[in-house]
Amino acid sequence: MVSYLQVQSLTRRVGDRCLFADLSFGIGQGQKVGLIAKNGTGKSTLLNILAGTDSADEGQVVYRNGLRVGYLEQTPHYPEDLTVIEACFWHGNEVTNLIREYETCMSTPGNPNLQEILDRMDHQKAWDYETRSKAILSRLAIDEFDKPLRQLSGGQLKRVALANVLITEPDFLILDEPTNHLDLTMIEWLENHLRRSNVTLLMVTHDRYFLDRVCNEILELDDETIYSYRGNYAYYLEKRQERLDAARSEVARANNLYRTELEWMRRMPQARGHKARYREEAFYELQQVAKRRLEEKQVRLETRSAYIGSKIFEAQYVSKSFPLRTRNGQPVGEPEQRKVILRDFYYNFSRFEKMGIVGDNGTGKSTFVKMLMGEVQPDSGRFVVGETVKFGYFSQEGMKFDEQMKVIDAVRKYAEFIDLGGGRHLSAMQFLQHFMFTPLQQQSYIYKLSGGEKRRLHLCTVLMQAPNFLVLDEPTNDLDIVTLQILEQYLQDFQGCVIVVSHDRYFMDRVVDHLLVFRGDGVVKDFPGNYTQFREWEALEERDAAQKKSAAPATPTHTAERHTSERPRKMSFKEKQEYAALESDIERLEQEKRDIETALSSGQLSVDDITQKSIRLPQLQQELDEKSMRWLELSELA
Repeated sequence: MVSYLQVQSLTRRVGDRCLFADLSFGIGQGQKVGLIAKNGTGKSTLLNILAGTDSADEGQVVYRNGLRVGYLEQTPHYPEDLTVIEACFWHGNEVTNLIREYETCMSTPGNPNLQEILDRMDHQKAWDYETRSKAILSRLAIDEFDKPLRQLSGGQLKRVALANVLITEPDFLILDEPTNHLDLTMIEWLENHLRRSNVTLLMVTHDRYFLDRVCNEILELDDETIYSYRGNYAYYLEKRQERLDAARSEVARANNLYRTELEWMRRMPQARGHKARYREEAFYELQQVAKRRLEEKQVRLETRSAYIGSKIFEAQYVSKSFPLRTRNGQPVGEPEQRKVILRDFYYNFSRFEKMGIVGDNGTGKSTFVKMLMGEVQPDSGRFVVGETVKFGYFSQEGMKFDEQMKVIDAVRKYAEFIDLGGGRHLSAMQFLQHFMFTPLQQQSYIYKLSGGEKRRLHLCTVLMQAPNFLVLDEPTNDLDIVTLQILEQYLQDFQGCVIVVSHDRYFMDRVVDHLLVFRGDGVVKDFPGNYTQFREWEALEERDAAQKKSAAPATPTHTAERHTSERPRKMSFKEKQEYAALESDIERLEQEKRDIETALSSGQLSVDDITQKSIRLPQLQQELDEKSMRWLELSELA
């Protein structure tokens, strides 16, 4: 395997805090690597160092000569006077620079040097490149190519930056939270795009399905050290637990030996001879191992919720729409042209219900939540909320903290003590420690926290108020995987009502029992199940519709008006053979997939077998997708 990146003895400190020390690892051609770490441990800092936008205190980063590296920052920055299309080619290669030059020429009066640029475009075959570039932009719901960046939201700007880095087609791609601000359709498209691409990849993401289906290696940054796992996310979970169990066993053995050696040290307090000195030195090394703490810092979301009655809320024939607007904020066309969010929507929410809300960006998910919370008024209809309901609202925009306030003071604004139920109480300081805020961090100022740590603090202030109805709008953005796992467990056990708006498919599968699917134009579907079950149902519906379409008789037309080339084409002999072979191939691949999944869950495989099967599984899925798509194409001709 050709080495693309070598990281050697990398160390980075922030003030008196060490983020990581003496990190060394490598990434080879074709590898797709996921980086996992808790919030505040230096994930984004490490990516910035690798991308050259930040520097390390010690160590070096070595790339293969001539390697083209693309980097998607967590918070992209562009000059505000650029348009969308200009920003998409802002960081580019030779072809994208040429396209940007062409766009500038076409927008300049007189089109200076147009012929020379056209000749170069022909030579570089840039015309198809530009078409493909705009196709990627459209996939990410970016259609106004001349719109100024200053008119975009933060989420739209992140999608422009993602399009930019994909368009440049780098050899090595570094992505920091690429799924943030993408809707589910976009996430699944990006997942398939990266999975089928030959690009070498290093990314940070909290989307566990995305990690599992795209990555073939996981790097974990923990306790200032990097750990490597040669497999996908499921393999990482298994091997990480084995590593922690082994480390705990080592500490337990060291503790037993430490007690014996400590007794020897106490019996001989005077100066020792040369022969005993080696034992004294070994004792101090043993002492370090024995006193090592392997407690996993986890968020223990254990709070008491207030009593909730049988009347929760009722949406009584609610309608909501907004006028369509142009780039300058003025209505488009006739006054009746409006974007419809809800149309006579009725829903009676049940006690202890856990509902997920999904849909493409712009279909009105957050608007629905804001209407429920009273922040936005409906055009008609109303929300009737029960008297015992006590909302806990985790907003997508996050909480506006006083950046100069200390972490502990921000929590004490709400309560000095938190009731856990059963006569148990925690002080604000103890409660924060359950949220992975150390005593030192609690005395630190909020402006020093990372984005994920601020989101965690926001979550802490919501839950400590003992709500009985949690409304969570994009709670997974910027939270690390450890926090998400504990939040999932908390929501599963929560004795109250939950509404979750999220693009995290894994999170939705674990938490909700049914969905509201916002289709757009005021259409909302109530689906009884989680997200994976919904997608399976939707795929069956699409397949049935395609089969019905292919089976339906052609609409009769006058023979004289129909050209021979317009008649429905039948399968050729070669296509019939391919169609029959595809059916057997799909059956064989599905059986192989089932066999691998059974073997991986058996717990009887060697490390090499697990690695091979973990690599083979995503390859199998890709082959199945391709053959199934071809089978559907041919089935329309059957």
